[in-house]
Order: sequence, then C-alpha cells, then structure tokens
Amino acid sequence: MSTVPYQYVVLRCVPRVEREEFVNVGVVLYSHSADFLDADWRIDEPRLRAFAPGLDLDAVGAALDTVCRVCRGETGGGLPTLGSMGRRFGWLSAPRSTVVQPGPVHGGLTADPATELGALLDRLVTGGSQTA
Repeated sequence: MSTVPYQYVVLRCVPRVEREEFVNVGVVLYSHSADFLDADWRIDEPRLRAFAPGLDLDAVGAALDTVCRVCRGETGGGLPTLGSMGRRFGWLSAPRSTVVQPGPVHGGLTADPATELGALLDRLVTGGSQTA
C-alpha cells in the first residue's frame, strides 16, 4: 500500500480574537498527490457554551459549513471562486481574524486521506468522543 503526502490545518473557534484563546472544532486535509481536499468538524456545545457563554453556535456551524463548501469547490452565494484544490487549501489555511481560524499547517503521510481526516478529527478535536 503506497502512501501520499498531505497537509492539514486544525480549525479553531476563537470567540474573542483579542484573547487568543481557542477550542479546536475542525480539520481541513489536502493531498495534491491523492487529488483530495476535504474538511470535517464537530462542535462540542457544552464545552463552547462554558468557554464563551454568548457565542452564536449557529454562526460557528455556518462558518464551518462554508469551509466544507469551499473544499468541494462550490462557488456563488458569497463564496470565492478559487479554482484548484491547492488554491482552495491555501485560502482556507491563510491566517484571519475571525471566530473560526485555521491553525498552522502540518504535514504527514497516509495511505488513505479520508481515513486520516477522520483520525485527525478524532484525535485533535473530539478527543475520542464524537459529540456534535
């Protein structure tokens, strides 16, 4: 079984940008070699409510859905037209000062990017528990 290189970013919910505190809420994984770009996310509602009581969780979910739509290459309705998967990953991984922010880009090797995305989500976001 051959492996392919990939890059990923962890998506962070940063309710108060000036405090630089965050909770991991998603992962975007890109592999040029495997022609793969996808994202997955989970909101741990009790944790985010405790962390930021006034946070609009519907807006956070909508922002995370937008990330998934960009991964799929959807356009229109305010979404950017970016073309290639590499350009879309570059746009998704670029630093920004919003409630949902990407962390630093990391890399690795995998035989199955979709399975790796799920494993990263489990390890870095849900901590082994699938809460939505």
